[in-house]
Amino acid sequence: MTFPTPHLDKLKATLENEKLPKCDTPNTERAIAKYKEWIARLDAVKGTPDEILQQSVGLLNDYRFSIDIDLIFDSQDNFLYRQKGQLKLDNSVIAEFLPRLIQPAVIPELKDMGVDSGPRSSFASLFFTSSLSAPEVGGGLNVRQKDQDFAVCKPLYIWTSHSANLKEGQYERAVTNITYVAAECKTNLDKTMFQEACATARDTKFAVNGASYYLLAEWLDMAPLSTAATEIDEVILLRKAKRINSNVRSAFATVEGRAKARAAYVEYFKKYPFRADMFKRFVVHVAKLLRNEAPEEREVLDHGYF
Repeated sequence: MTFPTPHLDKLKATLENEKLPKCDTPNTERAIAKYKEWIARLDAVKGTPDEILQQSVGLLNDYRFSIDIDLIFDSQDNFLYRQKGQLKLDNSVIAEFLPRLIQPAVIPELKDMGVDSGPRSSFASLFFTSSLSAPEVGGGLNVRQKDQDFAVCKPLYIWTSHSANLKEGQYERAVTNITYVAAECKTNLDKTMFQEACATARDTKFAVNGASYYLLAEWLDMAPLSTAATEIDEVILLRKAKRINSNVRSAFATVEGRAKARAAYVEYFKKYPFRADMFKRFVVHVAKLLRNEAPEEREVLDHGYF
């Protein structure tokens, strides 16, 4: 099975970034080497679905520590720390890790379903740019897509034509994905991000009314809000922890500040690792959706509800 590599792509882009300080070049090269070791170890994990999940999350914690501490926090320049939101070296790790959980070795039901998983561009809507006075081939088909951090989806091929037999040159064709499970991955979840996720969840379910939408966040950076009035199925806090307060984080912007706070920062990071039970919760949600079969008439009549 071939997995997407969004995190590796971000590492390579960082290495090629003209603004990357010289002191960070060898560290980034070492990070790429560690990435390859991480993937090799993930590929070697065997066992029951639960054993694979537990071991994989353990490897995730080890690798992510090397990215956050060895590469970014311990840098002798401020570029990587100050630009990590734009470089996306942190949350891209989760986007690359999730497909290795949402796969047949962990969820056997996926084996014969013909679905893809990983970061995907997904169908959001379609519209037509044509009129009687300005006709277009196939009605002027336009498909709008939404980039999902993680999606369980199937490919979707759309043809439109004014001709019933789709003659060559008389139709438009679009290729996209139809998403059934979408997850947005956040490093720090604040109120603005939550509101944006609410809008994305609404759009996702408007496009596919049977879709499910989850928000996966590492650190909570807001007061918890109910998802009952939103289209978000659930917010899952992968570390079960709040983000370090802003007055403490302000010192991290400089090399000197990070050096002084390193011991406390490492302690906090190790105190709140990625939790296997939180990843398992997401896995269980996806597995339940796959097992959601139409009710049998006899059972419905016996129970009196469905």
